[in-house]
Amino acid sequence: MQKLQSQGVHHITLVGAGRQTSIDFWEGVLGMPFIFEQPNLDKASESHLYFDPGDGRLITVFTDESRRPEKRRTPTDIGCVHHIAFAVSRVTFLQAVARLDERAIKHSGVKDRGFMDSIYFEDPLGLLIELASYRFEPPAGFSHADVLMQAHKVRVARGDYAIAEVHLADAIQALVERSRATLSDDRAPKNPY
Repeated sequence: MQKLQSQGVHHITLVGAGRQTSIDFWEGVLGMPFIFEQPNLDKASESHLYFDPGDGRLITVFTDESRRPEKRRTPTDIGCVHHIAFAVSRVTFLQAVARLDERAIKHSGVKDRGFMDSIYFEDPLGLLIELASYRFEPPAGFSHADVLMQAHKVRVARGDYAIAEVHLADAIQALVERSRATLSDDRAPKNPY
């Protein structure tokens, strides 16, 4: 038996209401370019809108002009999507509360997640959206996931409850020390003053 190895998210498809609701939210609020549209090839009454979330991958929405937005939270039963998180830069994150407020979009305010900050709000169809901003940049040649995995190991070894900034800093140092050579005989911390 062999795995079916994943290499990233290809796209996420949502069930939308009318076409303009999706365009106004995904492009008009979240800034995702509307890159193409075609019929839903499995259901002639629906259109299929494609948006670029910023990394060249796709968020797609099936729309139907006979459907109207329902102002209720989408189900969170077992097997349902709880929320979708989108990465935003720190500078955008710092503007998010004000930009949501100017649209009168109800939101959670800033939530401290230890390794990132988050803000939650619902799209016009009740899907919970998270804007997430990492508190760190991975060293060259590593991903955020690499740093988080190393930070998890550091946290567990120390018996700490959740990943915090100190775990991230120590994880980044460990990754750099493992991957970058030095001419020094001793890489231990020093105080030259």
